[in-house]
Parts: sequence; C-alpha cells; structure tokens
Amino acid sequence: MECQKRETLHEYNDVDKDKFIREIYPLRKPALLKGIDLGSCTEKWTVDYLANNGTDCSVKIHVCNIPQLDFINKNFLYRSLPFSVFVRRAAEDKHMEYFISEDEKYYLRSLGTDPRKDIADIKFQFPKLAEDFKLPEYFQTDQFFSSVFRISSCGLQLWTHYDVMDNLLVQVTGRKKVVLFSPQDAAYLYLSGDKSEVLDIDSPDLKKYPEFIKAKRYECCLKPGDVLFIPALWFHNTVAEEFGVGVNVFWKHLPSEFYDKTDTYGNKDPLPAARAMQILDRALKAVDELPEEYQDFYARRMVLRIQNKFYRTSLN
Repeated sequence: MECQKRETLHEYNDVDKDKFIREIYPLRKPALLKGIDLGSCTEKWTVDYLANNGTDCSVKIHVCNIPQLDFINKNFLYRSLPFSVFVRRAAEDKHMEYFISEDEKYYLRSLGTDPRKDIADIKFQFPKLAEDFKLPEYFQTDQFFSSVFRISSCGLQLWTHYDVMDNLLVQVTGRKKVVLFSPQDAAYLYLSGDKSEVLDIDSPDLKKYPEFIKAKRYECCLKPGDVLFIPALWFHNTVAEEFGVGVNVFWKHLPSEFYDKTDTYGNKDPLPAARAMQILDRALKAVDELPEEYQDFYARRMVLRIQNKFYRTSLN
C-alpha cells in the first residue's frame, strides 16, 4: 500500500481544568492526556468485580462473528444478556455458549433507561460502578450531555465515524488503538452519513477508495488510565487490543439551542447543519433537471461558492 501520512498525538501530563481550557481546548485538535485522577476504577474494574457490581438488568449488545463492526451494512446482531453473563463472555477468547460462533465478538455501548427519552449516564445505569469513577470535569456542568459506558472484546474494531459533540474517551482497563482523521479530510473518507465506507483502514481497497490515501492519520495507543480528547467532527476508529472497559464523556461545545432536544444518543447534526443539508438536497434535485453539461457547470459554481464562503485554512 502507498504510504499514508501519519502523525502521533501530542501528549500532556497532569492536566487540570485550567490547563485544559487554556492550552489544549482552543487548539481543536485531539490530545492524549496522562496522569489524570480517575478514581479507583483503574484498579477495581476486574472482570469479577464488574460482573458482581455492574447491574442486575440485562444489557443490549452488538454481536459479530468477525472483529470489524460495519454499521453501514449492519454485519452484526443485537442481542440481550444479563450484564454479568455479558462481561464474562466479552472477556473470553473462545465461547462455550454463543449466538453465532465460538469466536464471536461483543460490544456494549450503554443506553439510557428508556433510550427514546433518556441519555446514557453511568451514574444512573451503573450506580455502583459510578462510585469508582471520577469524571474529568473539563467543562461547565450545564454543558454535560452523557457518560457512555463501553466494553469491547479483544480485537473488536469500531467503524470510522465522527461525533457532533466534544468528548473524552477514558480508557479504564485494557489497551486500545485509536486512529483519527481531521474534519478537513472528510472528502477522502467516502462518507455515508457520519460514517466512512472504508472499513479496513490499515489495508484499504485503493481501487475502490483511491482518495483514502490522501487522508492523514493521527494515531495513539490508549493504556489503562489514559484519556483521549476528541473534538467534535474529528473522525475516529478504535481497535481493542485487549478486553477493555472505558467511559466516553460527551459535552456540548455549541450553544444548547443548536442541538436537537429529542436526540438522546447525541449523534444528530446541529440543527442549522441539518437544515442546510435539507436545503442542499432540494438544490441538487433542481440542478438534476438540467442537461448534463449544465449540471456539471452549475454544480461547480455551487461548490466554488461554498468553498469561498466557508472553507478555512488547514487545521492539520
């Protein structure tokens, strides 16, 4: 494969709220934060401890017979298991009991008590575990959106996608490789909504995705206790190198009125952007009525107007 530009993330040690807000946050670039006090979770959250102190409720999980989860083509099943059973299965290499195969992978992304109305919040869905977890509060209290509890089988890879809110990915146990791409490289990622169609980012099909090689990758390996700041709109892809447990903390970077109040997952585009995309869809339908050479000409004019109005100099 032709070489893709790579860059390691800048690391910061012993970051308090003031340092984060003054030195890191304004850059709007991912940053690896080390030495943060996360509470007793990094020592306590063994498989046995999680199974005994998680929740008595069943949890809805993703199950896949290959490591790479593909949310566009839905190559996984949704299933429910008692939390204690799920944790022990997710930590296994081979399964005596399974849904698809003895090698299947498991992934939990915690949900609200009623996912249609409630956000994910570790304090409410996993109150005993929340006592062990110290939330890095690098934002104002009224900006908080959700705290998502995650567990991944060893080897599990999540698809490349972006989030519309800023977040901290807190790696409590296990090691995780993270690859990120700048929002300015969106044109090279073959997007379908908020997700990239390029599933295998390490050995991509460059005949099918020739522009992908132009996207610069930012990489890091999260170890237990590490925290990764991921600004809104930065694309990220993760691989669990070991059975791992983490917490994502999301908060609102924009004014609250920019977000859809019915969005409990926090993955809908800001309201002005959603309206703009709807208008664009109508504009494209109008241009489609023209002969082909006119379509080409006016499409280029539209692109130029957008570039001249909104494109910024490189943020990479």
